[in-house]
Formats: sequence, structure tokens, C-alpha cells
Amino acid sequence: MRIGFEIQADFRDDQGKGASRRLRRRGKIPAIIYGGKLAPRQVIFDHQNLMTMIDNEKLYSSIIRIKVGSESQEAIIKDVQMHPAKNAIMHIDLQRVLADEKIRIHLPIHFHGAAGSPGVKTEGGVVSHRISDVEVVCLPKDLPEFLELDLSQMKLNETKFLSDIPLPAGVVIPQLQQGRNVAVVSVHAPRAAEPEPTEAAAAEGAVAAGTTAAAPAAGEAAKADAAAPAKKEGGGKK
Repeated sequence: MRIGFEIQADFRDDQGKGASRRLRRRGKIPAIIYGGKLAPRQVIFDHQNLMTMIDNEKLYSSIIRIKVGSESQEAIIKDVQMHPAKNAIMHIDLQRVLADEKIRIHLPIHFHGAAGSPGVKTEGGVVSHRISDVEVVCLPKDLPEFLELDLSQMKLNETKFLSDIPLPAGVVIPQLQQGRNVAVVSVHAPRAAEPEPTEAAAAEGAVAAGTTAAAPAAGEAAKADAAAPAKKEGGGKK
């Protein structure tokens, strides 16, 4: 099987939130490895080491070799929990990989050829990506780094779906097996921008706004005059 990364780790015996906080203060990341017909195992990674890899998309679509001393175990990342306010990793979940067991993993979709497609180059369309990755199922030996979709022949108002993605041998997309052939990318006409108002139109709008504002004021004044008590003519008594 293709190994994308190799990461050093240590086994972890103490558990609980307090123990995890102490590990993070020491620059460590608590993690768990499960699956593969074995009991879950708590491990620890070095935070600084993981931070140098965390933005690499290959980390999430590759088989990783976890080394603890003289022992090693192949795994894939299933979840990375980040701190809500800091650029820091809080916890990592990994699933063991066995050569004879199929794995479910998300692969990125790489698009190419859009700039030279008829829909973009000659018809003035723009490309809209609906999804950027998709879950696949395969044996570890068949796992590709990514899936690729050619857009070079796309025309205006054309859409490509999951079924248009070429798949390597042994790789399947569960969504297609479930009858969900969702849209992946489309080429459509750009939205027309609203024209900027001219100076004359802006002036007319300002005058109209002033007239609208003055009308309620005049109406309020009229209501006030009607509500006021009528004055008696003359000041003497009869």
C-alpha cells in the first residue's frame, strides 16, 4: 500500500479532560486509533510536528504510518478537532488500515482545463464548483491521492456530475451506488452587474426622498391644526 506520511507517536495511559489539558500545555496532542479488529489505543503526537502537515490536503487522503518505538501501524485520519479561536489542534481520530479491508475516505477532486474550455474561453462563461471532494471506498492498495476531472470540453450551461469522474480500478463512489449522482461542476453565464446610478438619477432620487419625507410632516401639521380647540370670537360676555 502507498504510505503518504510517517509520524512518530507515544502511547498514552492517563485519560480524562484534565490529562488532555496537561498534554496540550506540554505541546502534545491527544489522539486515538481504533478499528482493524483491535481495541482502541490512546496515543500522543507532537503538536509542532503535526502543525507543519495539517494544511496539506494529502494528509487527509493518504495512508499514514504511525510509529511508536519499534512498533508501527498504518492508519487514516477520520477527524481533526481544531481549537475554536486559536490555530491549534485539540484532538485527532485515526482508523487502522489493514491490507485486506476496504476503507472509506474522502478524496479531493482536482479540476483542469477550465480556462481553455469553449464555455469559458469563447462563450464568456464562469466555472462554478459545487463540491471539491468526495467519499470513496477501496482497498488500501488501490487508494489514489486524488480524483481528476477534465473540464476542457465543457460548454456554456453544461454540468458535470459524479458519474463523469473517471475512477481508478477498484475505487467506487458510494453515492453513485445509492443513486445520488450529484452535480460536481458547471459552466454558466456570469450574473449581470447592476448599473451604477448616474449623477442625474442620484439627484432625482435625493429630491424624491426629500419630498417623501416632507409629506408626512405636512400631514402631521394638518392633523395638529384640526385637533386644536376653536378660539371664541370677541372677548366680552353677552
